[in-house]
Amino acid sequence: MPLYRRIPKFGFKNPNRVEYHALNIGELELMAEKYKLESIDPQVLRDHGLVSKNDLIKILGRGELNKKLEVKAHAFSASAVKAIEEKGGTVVKL
Repeated sequence: MPLYRRIPKFGFKNPNRVEYHALNIGELELMAEKYKLESIDPQVLRDHGLVSKNDLIKILGRGELNKKLEVKAHAFSASAVKAIEEKGGTVVKL
């Protein structure tokens, strides 16, 4: 029996999987304070080197948000939406 038939095959690669680059709202808060931003979108994140050109962005709810922000991204967690809207900010899903 050849070796390639004796070795078991593992795993499954889903061709339809969508991978996001995750960013926490704590990181957005730090960036907004440092650069004096009111609105955060994918182009701003690319300009400051947080994401690559073709990354899809998902905002997660870890961290503290103390500022009203308009955040534009491809996906949001429920806790991130809640935290952003509690401070009077807006969430825009692209």
